[in-house]
Amino acid sequence: MKIPFSFWQTFTCPLLALLFALPVYAQYGDTDEYRIVGYRADAVDNPIADLSARLESGETRLIYSGNRGYLDALLDALSIDPHSQILVFSKTSLQYQHISAATPRAVYFSDTTYVGWVQGTDIVEIATMDAKLGLVFYTFDNTREPLHYFNRETQRCLVCHDSNGTMGGGTPLLLAHSSVYSVDSDNLLNVTGEENTTDRTPVRDRWGGWYVTGQHGKQVHLGNLQLADKGELARLDSFRVGNVDTLEGGRWFDTSPYKEATSDIVALMVFEHQLTVQNQISYVKFKAPAVLERLGYPQITASARWDSLPERARQALARMLDKLVDGLLLRESAPLEDAIAGNAEFTHWFQAQGPRDSKGRSLHSLDLKHQLFTYPLSYLVYSRDMDTLPRYARDYVWQSLLSALKNQDRGRSAWSVARQREALEILTETPPASMPRLPAD
Repeated sequence: MKIPFSFWQTFTCPLLALLFALPVYAQYGDTDEYRIVGYRADAVDNPIADLSARLESGETRLIYSGNRGYLDALLDALSIDPHSQILVFSKTSLQYQHISAATPRAVYFSDTTYVGWVQGTDIVEIATMDAKLGLVFYTFDNTREPLHYFNRETQRCLVCHDSNGTMGGGTPLLLAHSSVYSVDSDNLLNVTGEENTTDRTPVRDRWGGWYVTGQHGKQVHLGNLQLADKGELARLDSFRVGNVDTLEGGRWFDTSPYKEATSDIVALMVFEHQLTVQNQISYVKFKAPAVLERLGYPQITASARWDSLPERARQALARMLDKLVDGLLLRESAPLEDAIAGNAEFTHWFQAQGPRDSKGRSLHSLDLKHQLFTYPLSYLVYSRDMDTLPRYARDYVWQSLLSALKNQDRGRSAWSVARQREALEILTETPPASMPRLPAD
């Protein structure tokens, strides 16, 4: 039985790490999924491996400065915008003793890498997407003279970050849950349960345990909220706090140790979308080869085409691949009931990423009025993670994506036919490396 965890378990879960470390250590790497992927092998194709090599060669140097140590330099070296800062006060981290509503954990992210910093500690927690291994974890030694900057974590982070929890045998993933907490950090109401907050989660159910800044009109959410006890849950709506532009000023906590005085609402929504898709990509990379082996097809390699697979294999794989397609097409995304606006710097930085077509359009474009994104196709189609899916998975996903956009995905999309057509035009003009060549019309 999977043990349920409280609200946000990104990176590591301290109490269970202490309780279950030894038995779990013996499991990871021995199950089919981890063995087939070779998860214990060196992770060599990800931004942390690249930065580590640059540090060893002397090409890059990190400067230790102030109370954040190497954090500022680390974000710069990883090309992570500091305005992506989001703040969480749930005590679900290796450094849980240092986390509270007065000292929340800061998370910064790019489209590949997540960095978690807790003030007053000497460890920075990192998760990144590796082209071969999917999600991999590191700790960074944030002391003035570290022996090693980065340490790969192949065991203790998986106590919480394996999809099967302490049982092992699943896939590594990031989690973003929403719960209502008390002022004593007790979990009073687990709103999303064991499921992640995703594009489909209504705004009113998001961000319990987070700080949230930005404008969202008449919409409500669970951010910035702590109750005295369970008795106040009956009057939950009366305690909701929203439309907060900044956390500075002393009402919430001392923001001076942090890079920013914000926990941006737009960054939070991008973060939730991104980890949903990346988790499913990791799931496919781990589960698809294991499923084929269990079905009696160990000879099928990652280079096999979809059409060459036996019918039984295609039926078994289609469901997990359909979930990835749904995530990339942002199907059934919860609509915005009012416009949102966050940190202008993050919005500008995010929209400046990725390729543009001849009309200046990009899949990084944000709508922020009716939906988060302008177009019904995720910018993650350009990710290295998509390029390195098994060939048979790429075949199926691309066939499904292109078919949905060409046929206007009627009844399954909240976007107009015109927006779907524009998404296809952008994709056709700025094709990802793994996308098959489209036939001429």
